Amino acid sequence: MKKAGFSKKLQNSSHDPDDIPVAIRDTPVATPKAWLQPQILLIGGAAGFVLLALVSSFLFFLTTPRKTANSEPSPVSSAPATPPASNDSNNTLLGHLTYTQAPESDLVIISGNRGIRMRKAAAQKFQEMVATARSANVILVPISGFRSVKDQEQLFFVLGAQKNQTPAQRAALSAPPGHSEHHTGYAVDIGDGAAPATNLETKFENTKAYQWLRTNAARFGFEMSFPKNNVQGVSYEPWHWRFVGDRDSLETFYRARNLKPTPAAQ
Repeated sequence: MKKAGFSKKLQNSSHDPDDIPVAIRDTPVATPKAWLQPQILLIGGAAGFVLLALVSSFLFFLTTPRKTANSEPSPVSSAPATPPASNDSNNTLLGHLTYTQAPESDLVIISGNRGIRMRKAAAQKFQEMVATARSANVILVPISGFRSVKDQEQLFFVLGAQKNQTPAQRAALSAPPGHSEHHTGYAVDIGDGAAPATNLETKFENTKAYQWLRTNAARFGFEMSFPKNNVQGVSYEPWHWRFVGDRDSLETFYRARNLKPTPAAQ
């Protein structure tokens, strides 16, 4: 009876018997009773949750680094630190930077009667500056130019002992050997020819020469090395000027030192 009924259904269908899925053509699989379905779902879900928890715990155990009794926390990696600028404590002495002595072949006399010398480029611009100042009735007098390291030893140690000064006290007035801008051949101490009593004194700032320098020195490539509150902490020296008017002089005083000119030095 069942087969006859099923065959009758096939005859009334517009589909070929081979188009009917095997699951329908064969004996159907018995489905669980309705009251068992919720329990099966509940048990299956609980088993899946337990299995997932076990797998997660196992993976965590494998991937977590183990600590030993003597192990220390590893530091966080970072990029290498930027190399310190050359004006750090290894290259300064009592507030003064290290400078290389100028070669004798590049030095020329700027004051014949005293034999004061500077590098050629600085000497040329200094003489132009002196001539321009004189046309404005200002007399710029060079007091000291290039000094060798040996000369600086005499100035620092011998005079320091004569004046009973400690190295720190002496360094406030004169750089230690090897650390003077005068070694470079680019530095010059300037006085006012109309007021020689102010030479190498802070009262030089009250002279016509100083006022003229403050207004015009930059046009010739010169700047004051140690203005008030300078970054090196060197005593205020209104008479001490340096040439920074070409590539070599600029690099000598500024390259890798992270020094910036203050408004007072411009």
